[in-house]
Amino acid sequence: MRFDGDQYQARFDALAAQGQDVHGEATFVRALEPTTVLDAGCGTGRVAIELARHGIKVVAVDNSTSMIATARARAPELDFRPADLTSLDLHEAFDVVVMAGNVPLFAEPGTQRALVAGCARHLEPHGALVAGFQLDRGYDLDDYDADCADAGLEVVERFGTWDREPVHAGDSYAVSIHRRSR
Repeated sequence: MRFDGDQYQARFDALAAQGQDVHGEATFVRALEPTTVLDAGCGTGRVAIELARHGIKVVAVDNSTSMIATARARAPELDFRPADLTSLDLHEAFDVVVMAGNVPLFAEPGTQRALVAGCARHLEPHGALVAGFQLDRGYDLDDYDADCADAGLEVVERFGTWDREPVHAGDSYAVSIHRRSR
């Protein structure tokens, strides 16, 4: 899937100008009290920039060169890298790896297991993989949990929103926290 980074960012800029909170994902991650975060599928850097603003060391990666270009223009001091999450190997580990904004759904069909494994490889032993995505687009929680289990992770918390609202059967969105099970 191809993205135009400037156009994508304009949507969030418009929401922020209307007074909407566009930092729910970063607030959620900050509550986990990480010192380091890998923003996996960072898009235009919205989450990474907000986390860094709060003193968290962030490395941000995205497969889209347009998204990375927009992110670098917005915050040239931050570490934005073009990378395919399915084969990611940064030789670094993080307290939290976050996939905000439907990242598993933008992966090539059939590569979600590799995407999750790529993210899990970058977790500190005590680290958390955090992901929020739509559940009605062909990749659901059963699939995601199975891919996490294959990567040695188990679900420890699940919510229906980034505001930590409860998740209910039939919800079309979920935010999950997985940690190492072995």
